Amino acid sequence: MARILVVDDSLVIRNLLVEYLSDQGHQVDTAIDGQEGIEKALDGDYDAILCDLHMPRKNGYQVFTEVIAHRPQSRFIMTDSLPDELARMAQEAGAYGCLTKPFDLDEVTRALEKILAVTKSV
Repeated sequence: MARILVVDDSLVIRNLLVEYLSDQGHQVDTAIDGQEGIEKALDGDYDAILCDLHMPRKNGYQVFTEVIAHRPQSRFIMTDSLPDELARMAQEAGAYGCLTKPFDLDEVTRALEKILAVTKSV
């Protein structure tokens, strides 16, 4: 169905999303921190990127801005335990929202459906 990148420093979150999204038929890649997320996002062609906001090396907002600068068609959903100023800034800059951890997997599905509908219509 879609190619998705999950950028999160939490192994539990990465594994949960890989299993859930793979079961839905998506191809899922992961990155363990913001720097690796930038590298993979710029090297790959992803339909959606789920990106944690607070991570080592580069935060999610830095990932978002660096990737968008080179691949403006990239579609981001931010995630965070306590959405703060970074979440607001990312959404104002074009991220498709911020899912609050612990999120319901149905929320992930709904957010991805919105992004994938926009991606296919572009």
